[in-house]
Amino acid sequence: MIAVLAAGLALATCTTSPPPPDVAVATDTAPATPASLAQRDLTPQEKKVIIDAIAPSIRDAATAKYRWTKFPVVASGEVNYCAMVDAKSPYPAYNGWQAYIIEAKVVGGKVSAAVVGLIAGGKDTALVARMCAKYGLNPNSAT
Repeated sequence: MIAVLAAGLALATCTTSPPPPDVAVATDTAPATPASLAQRDLTPQEKKVIIDAIAPSIRDAATAKYRWTKFPVVASGEVNYCAMVDAKSPYPAYNGWQAYIIEAKVVGGKVSAAVVGLIAGGKDTALVARMCAKYGLNPNSAT
């Protein structure tokens, strides 16, 4: 439940830069989505940042296989990103392909840090995909 709430909060800030702390964010309008921005492939270094963020959430991280989606072109800020990982889960029902949402910190146009918002497999993969779709993201488009 906490992971779902964290993912919801992470996706609620799906903009190219976070609002100042004293500014309320409207919940009835969708924020700018990465899908509305130009997109690019992640560099090997950026993929490593994301892999390092996901590793604690899976078992045997060294054997995980990733499918990557395009990443929005932004100069700086925080961006949500969704893709897929084929890995063993701490929960056996979730082994196999799992959809994940991370919040990436972008500095100088490059991903410099990432935090997992949500990762789920099995029947919950569709739940993550729906959460991603609400913000114009699609982990199922990963290659």
